[in-house]
Amino acid sequence: MTYRAPVREMLFCMQDLAGLDQVATLPSFEDAGIETAQAVLEESAKLNEQVIAPLNVEGDRQPSYWKDGNVFTTAGFKDAFRQFGEGGWQGLQHPADFGGQGLPKTIGAACIEMLNSANLSFALCPLLTDGAIEALLTAGSAQQQSLYLPNMISGKWTGTMNLTEPQAGSDLALVRTRAEPQPDGTYKIFGTKIFITYGEHDMAENIVHLVLARVVGAPEGVKGISLFVVPKFLINPDGSLGARNDVHCVSIEHKLGIKASPTAVLQFGDHGGAIGTLVGQENRGLEYMFIMMNAARYAVGIQGIGVAERSYQLAVEYARERIQSRPVDGSQPGSAPIIHHPDVKRMLMTMRAYTEGCRAMAIVAGAAYDSAHHHPDSEVRKKNQAFYEFMVPLVKGYSTEMSIEVTSLGVQVHGGMGFIEETGAAQYYRDARILTIYEGTTAIQANDLVGRKTVRDGGQTAKAIAKQIEATEAVLAKRETAASRAMLKRLSAAREAFVQVVDFVVDNTKASPNAVFAGSVPYLMLAGNLMAGWQMARALLVAEEHLAHGTGDTAFLNAKIATARFYADHLLSKAPATRDAIVEGGESVTGLALESF
Repeated sequence: MTYRAPVREMLFCMQDLAGLDQVATLPSFEDAGIETAQAVLEESAKLNEQVIAPLNVEGDRQPSYWKDGNVFTTAGFKDAFRQFGEGGWQGLQHPADFGGQGLPKTIGAACIEMLNSANLSFALCPLLTDGAIEALLTAGSAQQQSLYLPNMISGKWTGTMNLTEPQAGSDLALVRTRAEPQPDGTYKIFGTKIFITYGEHDMAENIVHLVLARVVGAPEGVKGISLFVVPKFLINPDGSLGARNDVHCVSIEHKLGIKASPTAVLQFGDHGGAIGTLVGQENRGLEYMFIMMNAARYAVGIQGIGVAERSYQLAVEYARERIQSRPVDGSQPGSAPIIHHPDVKRMLMTMRAYTEGCRAMAIVAGAAYDSAHHHPDSEVRKKNQAFYEFMVPLVKGYSTEMSIEVTSLGVQVHGGMGFIEETGAAQYYRDARILTIYEGTTAIQANDLVGRKTVRDGGQTAKAIAKQIEATEAVLAKRETAASRAMLKRLSAAREAFVQVVDFVVDNTKASPNAVFAGSVPYLMLAGNLMAGWQMARALLVAEEHLAHGTGDTAFLNAKIATARFYADHLLSKAPATRDAIVEGGESVTGLALESF
């Protein structure tokens, strides 16, 4: 099956939901209107459809391998990555000052989705490089920026994040990698890092490792962690590559999915110490690493959307071709393609609605990021930053959880053939399974949503968003269509459930933390469901408006309305029950004695 990028759907989200016209009025984005967006997306589609997507199955069957300290990627990856870099795709959203294209996140998010739909394993290398670039842009010195960023943005060099250690997974207070200051201002790094995506590979000249370590004598806990740049090859004063640094890949993991992406165990300092330079100030490493993590968390949410889209496309193609059984309504005299069967339609509509809802949510969040960083009015920047920060755990958590459900349905649509590797459905299911885990599990996203995003401001941001949703309901109430009425009913009930949960979280986190955190992931799922459903409601209104004025593609607009209504009836309708489980169900989560498990 050939991947086809949903360019029209993405442009609809940008223009009609994310307000690309307004984004294009922001300083430095004046040339980033709809014509630019369409041209960029069409070029991105060509690369991903023709070059990167065909490598996906091969990467699963013939994954990266380790030999004598070196990692060799799947045949074709190196050349594809060269084309990716030469096309300027690594630098799409990064500053022109360092060789990037400086395009808004609103456009970049769609291109990242295409890349992940085409080949999730391949896309992980650019994703981690983007995170490293963001960290250096924010906290790196002028020297570090000039030394590393042009080559990273061009795709000549790649980047990694080095957080996790055997004893320090989510609890970074346990990081033991140490950094010893040297007379010349550098540091020698000693320690072991695990789960390092593209920590070693053959696709780039150099790999720029960003490493969390503890300077000798630093305070215990997270307050004593610093961030260092540790390149695979040291760089000479003239910018050429010098000696190999003392960082080596001692093995790569054998995994359930994303098999072509090498997940490395890196050893720092076995031969005298790996040479690194401090990023920013000592003991502020976690703060800087969160810049990378937030960039990566949003991108992982996009990964969920990308793999869901690919799974949906494959399932639809199979459902159109697989002939099995007579339709229950007698519309066909004999056996017919399974897409005629109501339950197959239900599965396909679930896949489609989840994917479209999360895509719209992510692109709207991307537009908020653009305004938060580029709008001339400080108050507007502040409001958009609060909105974007609230959305990040939802984009990451909800979009990845939904991708597991969507890719599982993709296997189910195929029936027994979905369990057979040759159809490709199983690969998407296996690849999706990591997305709710890395860059912070869904529970960690939920903890962030509760603590930093809800309790910290007393629920103000959450309730401000609820007010915006209420305004959408007011527009729906003026419409007389069956789809608008159905959406109004479900959206209102979901918003009310959300507000009640926000009040419960704010009122009880300090006094009854176990009760609140027992429902933290359900809270995230309710919030994500509502935000995606809200964007589907807005999409429905736009589609109805276009139809009323006779503008746009009638088939596309009718499909948008039908999908939005399905989202309302089958997905948004879950929100009140989720509210009940959160507000009233905490005691039953913690009620069983530990010895009874």
